[in-house]
Amino acid sequence: MSAEQALRARALGLLAEDGELAALVHGVFDGVPRRGAMPYVAVGGAEGSDWGTKDRAGREVRLTLTLAGVDPAGPGAAAARIEAIVPALRGTSDGWQIVAARLVRSRFALRREGGWRQDYVLRCRCLAA
Repeated sequence: MSAEQALRARALGLLAEDGELAALVHGVFDGVPRRGAMPYVAVGGAEGSDWGTKDRAGREVRLTLTLAGVDPAGPGAAAARIEAIVPALRGTSDGWQIVAARLVRSRFALRREGGWRQDYVLRCRCLAA
């Protein structure tokens, strides 16, 4: 399994298993759901680049997470919970050791069809286990 796939799988698992986040959103989805009721979290694309050493394969992976909702108050507690989960991505997943996980960019935008969208880009550094 590639580092990108391993990281996406770990993110999906951690977000879906988090009880506090589950109380705040209707679901955590692999990609944008066709008919998911808002608010929801979608695990998006993962882009990787070489981050290896002389003797060990490695990848730097940028993973996109999206929190979408309609509450006029905005992302609030759900956004804070997602940000709190990011460091927990560190660990081993499908042959890769995730040695660093950090939020590097976020973007908030209102949606034309109503509601809002909060996008996160995470930078994770992975070494072959």
